[in-house]
Amino acid sequence: MKKVLLVAAAAALSVGSFSVQASGEAMYNNLGCSGCHGAGGNSMVPSYPSLAGKDAGWIFDQLKDFQSGKRVDPTMNAMAPMAAGHEQAIADFLSGK
Repeated sequence: MKKVLLVAAAAALSVGSFSVQASGEAMYNNLGCSGCHGAGGNSMVPSYPSLAGKDAGWIFDQLKDFQSGKRVDPTMNAMAPMAAGHEQAIADFLSGK
């Protein structure tokens, strides 16, 4: 019985990790982040930073700072609140690119 539970838990974690990555990508695309930061976080516009490969903790913190107003940028202060509850998934997606 314990072995079955461990196998089930391991399977759930691997599926959960995939779904977090997929949901991060979906949120990034659905929120329109790619319009400025580029497909997969690779910006083609110098004034918008590329986010691909950046540290997930850093990306998460930036989203939270824009949401709270700690960081001020008119576009990001308007966009970041739409990511509420999905910051980590978006950060994980971008850091894995």
